[in-house]
Amino acid sequence: MSALVSVLVAVAVVVLIVSRQVRPQRLADAKRWWLVPAVLVYLSIREKGLVDPDHHALSVMLLGAELLTGLLMGAAWAWTTKVWTEPDGSVWSKGTRATALVWVVGIAVRVGLAGLGALAGIHMGMGALLLGLAAAILVRSGILVWRARSVRASYGVADDSMATPLWKDRV
Repeated sequence: MSALVSVLVAVAVVVLIVSRQVRPQRLADAKRWWLVPAVLVYLSIREKGLVDPDHHALSVMLLGAELLTGLLMGAAWAWTTKVWTEPDGSVWSKGTRATALVWVVGIAVRVGLAGLGALAGIHMGMGALLLGLAAAILVRSGILVWRARSVRASYGVADDSMATPLWKDRV
């Protein structure tokens, strides 16, 4: 995949996520919360240059830092998101100002990591960025699904919509 396509995919995912964060979103459709991160992981693994062959150890450490940043950003993003239950029992979420701050700090850390890598002469492809973004989305989505289930249970609503398995057994 070309660098332009990788950048466009990353920008499209970020625009989609940010547009969903600024307005209330119903969390009833939590069956496929793992799908976007799985696609991003697939695209990042297919990307050449995930690890710089000339600086293998340093680039693996930089990739680990990118993943850790994504995991921490996803957790902070999920915990700063407001989650509530409407009178009909539906669960909703919306990003807060703290969520926006998490995004700003996360982007700054990623730019800093990229700068450190560039100073060390490490060439990291877009795959590292996509992998970090996938980690953030996966953790955020998982925590929000868990929080939504907790809110629904405390509200006293049976959680049939979120209790379905991720797979179906064939008969």
